[in-house]
Amino acid sequence: MGTVGTGTDGIAGERGQLINVAYRLLGSVTEAEDAVQDAYTRWYGLPRSRQAEILSPGAWLTTVTSRICLDLLGSARARRERYVGAWLPEPLPDRARKDREGGGGSPVQADPADQIVLDESVTMAFLVVLETMTPAERVAFVLHDVFRYPFAEIAAVLGRTPAACKQLAASARRRVSAARVPVTAAGQAEVVRHVKEAWQTKDIAALVGLLDPAAVMTADGGGLAGAVLRPVEGGARIAQYMAAIADRAPGLELLERSVNGTPGLVARRAGVVLTVASFEVSDGRVTRIWAVRNPRKLGPWARED
Repeated sequence: MGTVGTGTDGIAGERGQLINVAYRLLGSVTEAEDAVQDAYTRWYGLPRSRQAEILSPGAWLTTVTSRICLDLLGSARARRERYVGAWLPEPLPDRARKDREGGGGSPVQADPADQIVLDESVTMAFLVVLETMTPAERVAFVLHDVFRYPFAEIAAVLGRTPAACKQLAASARRRVSAARVPVTAAGQAEVVRHVKEAWQTKDIAALVGLLDPAAVMTADGGGLAGAVLRPVEGGARIAQYMAAIADRAPGLELLERSVNGTPGLVARRAGVVLTVASFEVSDGRVTRIWAVRNPRKLGPWARED
């Protein structure tokens, strides 16, 4: 799982990779940072003699971080049952855009979200599928299929045989394959732009035309922001709901932004980000909308512009 020197610089250099692993395992920037910090605390808590015995501190940190995430995933079901409404992963802004506009910050002070590489494995659609897996399936799949770690090393994380880990990853892979809907970013951007225009003008007919009749919208307010507690099903109902939101929020500004690496929308009022929406598009129509409104999940977006 990678090799680094035992010096402080080498150990610190692993943080970005560990954040990437932990975010994909947990779907939460905050929890990922906490898990990585816990792993570092355990490393620095080791006697010097024990540190010297560890040939690959990077591998050790990855194993420990993954085990911490596994424990968190094991307790997540109970925590989600107490969560108000639907739980969605924390959305990520486009770091490259921030860097271009001078908002990236220094490497030392960078937000943990800025260290996450945006690729197919962090799209909202992908993360939502990961949520359907068992903790062991998710760890096996993410470590092997996303980060290419061998099953022999994954076995040390899960406490199972390499063969069992291979079976877990295969099971998880079937879930991903069944849920995956291919779409070009350009095609999705065009559809999202039309949704934005129709939403701004409260054109319900246009919205209905852009939404698949069987579309589903899931909102996450976490009890801290107004949001429907259950998914809204059906293109017509979603269009009416979106128009009602526009009516109740005068001065709402809609911005086209990359959300977890794919075209999405950000709703902002008086400079405050209120909602970050991700979309799944198939055959030119929106099939899924994930709207994150929980302010605790929108921290990176407060610094997005």
